[in-house]
Amino acid sequence: MTQFFADKKVLITGGARRLGREIALALARRGAHVAIHYNASRESAESLCREVEAAGVRGTSLQGNLEESTAVESLFQSAWEALEGLDLLVNNASIFPAGRLDEVEMADLIPNIQVNAWAPFLLTRAFWRTIRGTGQRGSVVNLLDTRIVGGDLAHSAYHLSKAMLGELTTMMALEFAPELQVNGVAPGAVLPPEGLDAAYLEGLTASLPLQRRGHPSDIAEAAVYLLGASFVTGQVIFVDGGRHIRMGGNT
Repeated sequence: MTQFFADKKVLITGGARRLGREIALALARRGAHVAIHYNASRESAESLCREVEAAGVRGTSLQGNLEESTAVESLFQSAWEALEGLDLLVNNASIFPAGRLDEVEMADLIPNIQVNAWAPFLLTRAFWRTIRGTGQRGSVVNLLDTRIVGGDLAHSAYHLSKAMLGELTTMMALEFAPELQVNGVAPGAVLPPEGLDAAYLEGLTASLPLQRRGHPSDIAEAAVYLLGASFVTGQVIFVDGGRHIRMGGNT
């Protein structure tokens, strides 16, 4: 697997922090050159680039507001030019605002869809259109959420956008084949939301079949597997301690 990633070129959205950072480092340690997208985390992105380069590969940071379609398309082009091509794409960036159905408005739904679903679609389609007819093959991983099974009533607009990305993962795996493999990773209790600490995760683990939390490295390893699995497409790996099977009705 390490040999597979040597000199591969990858764009990771939201790559400067949290799960994106872990995935970037996992790929860099395997020899991949990394374009790290960020919106507001410039210092974190530049610091991560230095870590990536210390692993002996190229790292470049690229700013972009994923709420703007033109900025998304420019981001893909900038990454392609900076790394002189792309082989892999990780759609990791997302927003996570609170809001239940009794208070959600279309104005709340639109930015969630733009960042969490539409931007991944635009980037994946741009990737496919660029390599179509060239004989090149690529691999895409979308970061979903374990709560696409069972729902997330406290973050309704977020949940709807992630459910949309889940459907797009299947549709793109069909529509953009054979040039692209498109798969997903659905994390569970791995990192607390911004502003909360590890105690938040402890409250979620008692009901899990495995009764323990996960770690960012668990998500990174799942993403690495799917990016390098040459005969897998249209799949979603739930890295959630078994939450989705419990929520799916199994006891």
